[in-house]
Amino acid sequence: MRENSASSTDLLEHERPPAYVDPEIIAAEEKKWTPKKIALWVAISLVGAISWFMLAIVRGETVNGIWFVFAAVCSYLIAYRFYARYVEAKLANPDDRRATPAEYDADGKDYAATDRRVLYGHHFAAIAGAGPLVGPVLAAQMGFLPGTIWIIVGVIFAGAVQDYLVLFFSMRRGGRSLGQMAKEELGTVGGYAAILATLTIMIIITAILALVVVNALGESPWGVFSVGMTIPIALFMGVYLRYLRPGKVGEVSLIGFILLMVAIIAGGWVAETSWGAQYLTLDRVTLAWAVIIYGFVAAILPVWLLLAPRDYLSTFMKVGTIILLAVGIIVVRPEISVPAFSEFASRSDGPVWSGSLFPFLFVTIACGALSGFHALIASGTTPKMVEKERQVRFIGYGGMLMESFVAIMALVAAVTVDRGIYFAMNSAAGATGGTIEGAAAFVNSLGLTGVHVTPELLGETAQHVGEQSIVSRTGGAPTLAVGMATILHQMMPAFDLMSFWYHFAIMFEALFILTAVDAGTRVARFMLQDTLGNFFPRFNDHNWRLGAWLTTAIMVAGWGSILILGVTDPLGGINTFYPLFGIANQLLAAVALAVCLAIAANKGKFKYLWIIALPLAFDLVVTVVGSWQKIFSSNPKVGYWANHFAFKDALESGASSFGAAKTPAAMEAVLRNTMVQGTLSIIFVVLTLIVVLMAVLEVMRAAKGQQKETRENPYIESRIFAPAGLTATDAEKKLEKEWAEFYRKHPEEIAGSAGHSAH
Repeated sequence: MRENSASSTDLLEHERPPAYVDPEIIAAEEKKWTPKKIALWVAISLVGAISWFMLAIVRGETVNGIWFVFAAVCSYLIAYRFYARYVEAKLANPDDRRATPAEYDADGKDYAATDRRVLYGHHFAAIAGAGPLVGPVLAAQMGFLPGTIWIIVGVIFAGAVQDYLVLFFSMRRGGRSLGQMAKEELGTVGGYAAILATLTIMIIITAILALVVVNALGESPWGVFSVGMTIPIALFMGVYLRYLRPGKVGEVSLIGFILLMVAIIAGGWVAETSWGAQYLTLDRVTLAWAVIIYGFVAAILPVWLLLAPRDYLSTFMKVGTIILLAVGIIVVRPEISVPAFSEFASRSDGPVWSGSLFPFLFVTIACGALSGFHALIASGTTPKMVEKERQVRFIGYGGMLMESFVAIMALVAAVTVDRGIYFAMNSAAGATGGTIEGAAAFVNSLGLTGVHVTPELLGETAQHVGEQSIVSRTGGAPTLAVGMATILHQMMPAFDLMSFWYHFAIMFEALFILTAVDAGTRVARFMLQDTLGNFFPRFNDHNWRLGAWLTTAIMVAGWGSILILGVTDPLGGINTFYPLFGIANQLLAAVALAVCLAIAANKGKFKYLWIIALPLAFDLVVTVVGSWQKIFSSNPKVGYWANHFAFKDALESGASSFGAAKTPAAMEAVLRNTMVQGTLSIIFVVLTLIVVLMAVLEVMRAAKGQQKETRENPYIESRIFAPAGLTATDAEKKLEKEWAEFYRKHPEEIAGSAGHSAH
């Protein structure tokens, strides 16, 4: 009997197709250049060059929106085809013969081999939170050109490189968190500084993401209903894909899309009913608590039940909406009158945010160009779900390029909005008084060339988008929604769907951000579990549910408390907290790049360390200068401590109002918030400098031949196959057919190959 069993196993192994395409075949496919292929890349390069020339050099009184689309897309295609492959070949060296953690450590909860297209959706949805939507909108204060250059150039050489390398290095180490990798590579001091930095920065980042959702949905019953309905839709999709129709990704996508459209349309009906207006017109504090509860529940449910299907659903919406917006820009060809460099590009007293172009533009636009938050996702959920090593370029580098495109589209949408309306929407209520009359007076007092706004215009705009008011709707999301709605309405004017498109955009944005909140909370739990596991080994067991619940609750309490501070901030939470978010995010990117630098050095990749060192150096200069100004500037509009002591002196003098704070309670809130912001600024920059210093010392040690032994998990041979990119190559298609035939003969092997059971 034992002999028969052994022989059947041998036969099965003999029939099993290879788990990888021969590397020589891959190399031959990549090096093969046909005349058609050469002509294609020449055309892409020419269109890209012309587009950049029109944006950066020609610059008449107006610039056409289509040049943004073409400049971005052509730049991304060239970067993905050439630079990403260069980084892959010189620093990563993926090997599809190796099993990934999703295969050898499969548990069906956090570790689960996931179709690359679904995983791309999850990863993109998780990284693309508020940043690529909010940052470019806020940065439009400086004009269109600085943000455009930073978004496109920054992502190619910094953001996408970071995302790719962190994801790859974490996957090779069993999906370990960034902080844990830092501890292993940088030693005790650098490691614990990185762990503390990542944990504290993660709290502030998640809080700001949640704050944008709250600001977008505040007093909007249509938005609350539509976004709320995405939760049961995602749960249904999770069950459908897991149990009812496994593997039917296209089918469930179509169902999810139809249900989403129904939810948006129904939201308009519900908002007009008396009960909808009564029960779903929620104030920001109530919404904040709802998001806090949601964040906890979403982070403890199995990844397949809510997180992955919700992310895939939202990615379907996100990518589709951004492509629709891009098509709208090409069709409508909006003429943008915002100057390339605005009046505030050379000043530091902008009404949307205070500070000079350098360094604050580079921290205002974080996600979309370079974002440390991505490193936490890339060393959190995603590395535990990758099927094959060669998929990391598509998921990591490609996912970040798509986020950058979102940022460019957000920038274009923002600069198509009338400048008077833009400043009325993005200036804090303390400046505008929250009324259309006050907003009009404030914007007109700015003295901007060609800008004159009236209360009637602000009232009509609100009426067109189906809202009570658009004044001081800070956070960027409502401004982006107005821009998107205007473009899409102009593309299809006969349908008169302005209010539908506005609320569609609000739901699209809230979906975008909520996925980052729940994924961020789950990643924060992983990070805290890894950290506590150094002292209490039980926390290293990812199947210990009590530990998962406890660590989730701690992290939710952390970001939830910052969220409440932001929601109740008299200066406009997003206006005062967003610079801290940006700096913290970029400091975290410095930590991630420093860890990658040390890992690459210990692998002996000295000749190619510049790939990591250049973005690290630039990021470090930006964030240290920004932190210095936020800590030491004597200008209360820029420096947290200067603002703190100005309010403290006012309170001590017995004043009942000061600046935008109209009551003593509001003044005390500002005092409390600036204390939190100033203290966190000091902690973040000190921890980051320690990590970078330890990384530099590690590189110097490795250069002397004292390289550490690899911390990669032991080699395990892979027993599954999947293509590397969005579409399969000829060689991959051939191998896919062999595997399809194998699974037809041996259907019992499918469960194991999907990562749902051990082999």
